[in-house]
Amino acid sequence: MTDTNHDISVLNSLIATTLDSVDGYTEAATETKNPSFITLFNGLASERRDLVSRLQQEVTTLGGDAEDDGTILAGAHRAFLNLKSAVTGHDDKAIINEVEAGEDHIKAKFEDALGDRDLSAPVLTLVGSAYDSVKAGHDEIRDIKHSLQG
Repeated sequence: MTDTNHDISVLNSLIATTLDSVDGYTEAATETKNPSFITLFNGLASERRDLVSRLQQEVTTLGGDAEDDGTILAGAHRAFLNLKSAVTGHDDKAIINEVEAGEDHIKAKFEDALGDRDLSAPVLTLVGSAYDSVKAGHDEIRDIKHSLQG
């Protein structure tokens, strides 16, 4: 038997992390001067907003109160991103490095959820679908990072 409260808790944790990702991409889009990065970051922020909506809908369907705020740590991360961009002068390589660190974090959170044997099958399916999107965004940023180092 699955525990609906556990499903809701895991989903809300993923929602908070995904909201952090939206904030991170929105911030990165304002920090870069590269038009293609602005478009990329805004597009990824939009994809993540869609993910948040899907996860929130599932929490509501399960009878829970959906998370609608990011994590406390994200505020610290954004402050660090702001400080770093002030020091680096909107350096795209530094911005991509920060974005990739955030992508590593969200990818790991979704992978942890995928390995959670206590999640119900429908929630696991939703998390798997969301993970595909998260992994695609992660891999895109990783590839850009490697191309900038090249």
